[in-house]
Amino acid sequence: MLAVKYSGFQTPAENEAMLCRLLYGRRPYLTWRTYDPNRSDWLSGTSSVANRTMAASKGKNQSSLALHKVIMVGSGGVGKSALTLQFMYDEFVEDYEPTKADSYRKKVVLDGEEVQIDILDTAGQEDYAAIRDNYFRSGEGFLLVFSITEHESFTATAEFREQILRVKAEEDKIPLLVVGNKSDLEERRQVPVEEARSKAEEWGVQYVETSAKTRANVDKVFFDLMREIRAKKMSENKDKNGKKSGKNKKSFKERCCLL
Repeated sequence: MLAVKYSGFQTPAENEAMLCRLLYGRRPYLTWRTYDPNRSDWLSGTSSVANRTMAASKGKNQSSLALHKVIMVGSGGVGKSALTLQFMYDEFVEDYEPTKADSYRKKVVLDGEEVQIDILDTAGQEDYAAIRDNYFRSGEGFLLVFSITEHESFTATAEFREQILRVKAEEDKIPLLVVGNKSDLEERRQVPVEEARSKAEEWGVQYVETSAKTRANVDKVFFDLMREIRAKKMSENKDKNGKKSGKNKKSFKERCCLL
């Protein structure tokens, strides 16, 4: 039996995934996996190698780990899937089918703490605009991706952001990063760094340029977003605990009477 080791968790399913790539020269996880926003684990449960890989990496002890849900957002062809696969598997794939909704899970170490990251790679095509609301409701943080070689994809980020804000209207500050992908294609740049950075500053978010091909800043955008998600959760928990504490003090006072 041939065992293949590569970056990540070396489970039998992951070895199978790598072996398929070596034997057939293609990604075994290109099959469409129907996304169910009501599933808390975001795994669709099909028989594809990708989902078996993700399921196999989930141990009993992982249920207690912090889970951060990230959604990839942006126009079609900007490299959302390429960024996701580079982060997940240290692999750059140039030829792949348009994404409908693919979900991935990985255990990582964030600032010394083991956590899990769920990544939902959404469709950028306009045909799927109507179902994005369900995706966005489930997300805790967003990577808003455009290609620096296509100004139209940069312009489209405003519309995607508005949709996120509309769906998440009840939340105060939404963890979000603006990502200019394909930084390795500098000679084809259509979006000046200053323009993208100015827009991100206007929105009060961070702007980072990445290259799924060279892996430049790929880890950075995912880890920075997880830090923002974690900070938001900690702030919300602190507020909840503060309200509970105040309520308990009030209840105590109400039980007291003057003699």
